[in-house]
Amino acid sequence: MGERLRLATGVMGNAASLLLYSTPILTMSRIIRKKSTEEFSCVPYITALLNCLLYTWYGLPVVSCGWENFPVVTINGLGILLEFSFILIYLWFTSPTRKASLIFSMKVIAILTPIIVMFFITVSISTFVFHDHHHRKVFVGSLGLVASVSMYASPLVVVKQVIATKSVEFMPFYLSFFSFLSSSLWMAYGLLGHDLLLASPNLVGSPLGIFQLLLYCKYRKRAMKTMGTPNEWDLEENDEKSKQLQIVISESENGKS
Repeated sequence: MGERLRLATGVMGNAASLLLYSTPILTMSRIIRKKSTEEFSCVPYITALLNCLLYTWYGLPVVSCGWENFPVVTINGLGILLEFSFILIYLWFTSPTRKASLIFSMKVIAILTPIIVMFFITVSISTFVFHDHHHRKVFVGSLGLVASVSMYASPLVVVKQVIATKSVEFMPFYLSFFSFLSSSLWMAYGLLGHDLLLASPNLVGSPLGIFQLLLYCKYRKRAMKTMGTPNEWDLEENDEKSKQLQIVISESENGKS
């Protein structure tokens, strides 16, 4: 019964993580449509890529005992493909005509390269230095813990901007929501399997997700108040049109007289 519950939680965690990793598709479609990265940050995609690389390796039989963490492998393997695609799209549409944008692209590449190198070093050490599953899991899981916390905290990069501008335009709601949902489910999955290395990062991820959602609700409500209701817009627009119509009619009457 316990193993079935854990498997069911893993399947739900896979679904939530798939939604989390797919959320940037909306952002990417906007970037492609406008041919500009605007104020969006690439940091969440880079940290998510590192997280997916490490946990795919963690779930494979080389590190884990058999296929005990098969759900972890499937979703993070898919996550690698998605995050690579997002980073490539982001770099492609970072305008090279602007000096600042070009420098930023170089920074992203400079961050991305060490992450790939770090992953291959992790694979090499866990394969050739440690010779049992327990020590391999502790080593890879510890690095994965840091990567997961970084991934769940990455949307906080735009928190300063959200507070300063009182706008949540560049902090997507679904990214924060699915981050909270995914971390909560994987925390349950880790606890059910008595795997603290899987549960620990999500103990941080859930509160961070709640914080982002509270921040979103706070500034979303403020934005709606300042914008007013749709009915008010319609009334103001109709009043303006009626005034313009009256001016045109009076001018035409004066012309006839």
